[in-house]
Amino acid sequence: MSDGFTHLPMTGLVIALAAVALVTLLIAPRVSTANGFFRGFADAGQPPGVLTLTLSQVTTWIFARSLLNAAILGYFFGIAGVLAYTAYYGSFVTGWLIIDRLRFRYGASNLQGFMRAQYGGVGTFCLNGLLALRLVSEVFANLLVVGIVFGAAGSAGNTTAMLSVAALTLVYSLTGGLRASLRTDVLQMVLLIGLLAALVVVMLLHPLFDPGALAVSSPGIDNPGWILLAVAGLQVLSYPMHDPVMMDRGFLADRRTTRRSFLHAFWLSAVCILAFGLLGVFAGLHRLEGETVLLTLDRLMGTPVMFLLAVALVLSAASTLDSTFSSAAKLSIADMGLARTTPRNGRIAMLLFCLGGLLLVLFGTDDLFAAVAVSGTASLALTPVIAFSLLAGWRLSRASLLTSFTLAFTGAVVYFLETSGHIDLLTPLTGLEHDYSKLLAITVTILVLATAAAWLGRQGRMEVVK
Repeated sequence: MSDGFTHLPMTGLVIALAAVALVTLLIAPRVSTANGFFRGFADAGQPPGVLTLTLSQVTTWIFARSLLNAAILGYFFGIAGVLAYTAYYGSFVTGWLIIDRLRFRYGASNLQGFMRAQYGGVGTFCLNGLLALRLVSEVFANLLVVGIVFGAAGSAGNTTAMLSVAALTLVYSLTGGLRASLRTDVLQMVLLIGLLAALVVVMLLHPLFDPGALAVSSPGIDNPGWILLAVAGLQVLSYPMHDPVMMDRGFLADRRTTRRSFLHAFWLSAVCILAFGLLGVFAGLHRLEGETVLLTLDRLMGTPVMFLLAVALVLSAASTLDSTFSSAAKLSIADMGLARTTPRNGRIAMLLFCLGGLLLVLFGTDDLFAAVAVSGTASLALTPVIAFSLLAGWRLSRASLLTSFTLAFTGAVVYFLETSGHIDLLTPLTGLEHDYSKLLAITVTILVLATAAAWLGRQGRMEVVK
């Protein structure tokens, strides 16, 4: 897939990214307090405001893997693929609802506190395993995209780029923790919006651009994009709760600021990802046999546009990595309590998560969707917790929780093995051929069985904090 970037002036790309990196390092604060490092508070103790929280939320979800995924889905499945991926950004709405119930209905100060109160150590163990999987997969997926920009998998340029971006983001994350992440997110999001706007304007002015063709680019109801849209509708309730980066930002400010930041992040991120996905649809309408989305965009739009695209991908990867590192520190030290809550211990946790993601990239799979598919399907384990406990107010048994997690993790592993070609179980069993049809079948099965287990495991009403 990196062939679309082979004609770029790499020296110019490195200089542009180095300039952004220098500014980022200059504005990233050095934090010595636990509140600043783990909660993003300023030296005077003020929490972040609406603008900072909104832009931070958006930039942590408009990451390199998402941009590329949106373009690829649009390229192969038309407008349906883009709408399906955009639907996942409804997670900001469901995420706000989850946070609001946790904080202001049940008095929880974090996810772990709620799970411990309801399910004991079993609940926190299951949750922390899921969150750690999500964080490592984000390091893996975003570094993989950085490598794609600079060369084929295994090449010197590919490996050097991944190591360089990982090291850079780790450096300023180590110095400032969540506060540095919040401050640099604002700069990175402003730059990213400018780059996305420029790319969309070029597409709109292209002589081959036809809005009518884009609108009817997914004519068949059996288009895999529409199937993925159904999957997104089923997963969007649980998806945000397994993302510690989003959840962490829900506990930083007051109720009104939190609500406004989540809702603004929803529409802004949805517009950004939809716009980028349309680039993929446009390219897909004019692709030649044997081309990839990047090769088609290169042929249609030329080197200057591909240069902007490369900068956008690397910038979005860096903005996600720093947020991932800060959330990894908070999860390991502040939430799981693996060590004393000090910035030093948080920095050690960041380093370990960075190494974990690099090991996956360097010695594991080069499939962009592999780890992401596993963590997303596994998040379905949280659907009964959200639907029955947070929304309906029922206390559930530990057995029902374990059943949900067992079902979800089993489904995630089966999907990964099936789509990776290691097993051939679902096609003979169900007759389904496409990966997204299999994903829909797995999702429905998990939800039906987990819901039944939760219904049978109800143990009375939860106590509401007044």
